[in-house]
Amino acid sequence: MRPKPKKSLGQNFLVDKNIQEKIIQSGNLKKSDVVLEIGPGRGELTSFLLEKVKKVIAVEIDSSLCAILRDKFSGYQNFELINQDILKFDIRDFIKNDKKLKVIANLPYYISTPIITHLFEHREVIKEMYLTLQKELASRLTTGPGSKEYGSISCFIQFYSDAQILFPIKNTSFWPAPKVDSCFLKLKILSKPKVRVSDEQLFFKLIRCAFNQRRKSLKNSLGSLLPEPLLKDCLKSAKLKPNLRAEDLSLADFARLANRVNQY
Repeated sequence: MRPKPKKSLGQNFLVDKNIQEKIIQSGNLKKSDVVLEIGPGRGELTSFLLEKVKKVIAVEIDSSLCAILRDKFSGYQNFELINQDILKFDIRDFIKNDKKLKVIANLPYYISTPIITHLFEHREVIKEMYLTLQKELASRLTTGPGSKEYGSISCFIQFYSDAQILFPIKNTSFWPAPKVDSCFLKLKILSKPKVRVSDEQLFFKLIRCAFNQRRKSLKNSLGSLLPEPLLKDCLKSAKLKPNLRAEDLSLADFARLANRVNQY
């Protein structure tokens, strides 16, 4: 008997065999790889992974699914199952000899952003992430200036990684079928951030402040962060017009502005 997806955990099992194989092919997997699989569900992708990589660390919050996974993969020496909430899981504890791992996950829509943020907090031990995400979120993570979908989360992800949508996934590829389509996304962690900033905390604070009032011009949206004369000087020295909005600025623009602000 197949385990039924639990709505409370946002479970939508990926059941399309063609998409499963496409995901495995896209992961550029090597026999030396250690893979962190988040939410393995019934183990469809896990079966492929165990044949291709050195080790699979599977983190599953659903204890009933864990019982099925333990039984299904009991004969594999390269399988380790953790019955835990990924948001409480310290990835660093499972990395040996400075080796970085790959992440493969079909993320529940309602908690995708917190999980991605958690993964980026452990980015020093992660090489690449391959994530199945709601189409709208995938677009937000990969879009650039000038788009309505461009926001603070776009800047955060693109500061630390190269983000690329690999292919779309129809909602009918899942059981039960969600109301929206998905995308398969690759996030390659950079060895150093994409732009140089003197104070990362200030950099992201400025970005959040600008996007919190995205319909306003910079001179108004950043008014709560800096006195008007100082803001005017910083914008001018960063070669940014005060009537620009947050969505008009690239990562390099935000970095230039933050570095100017940090000098005062």
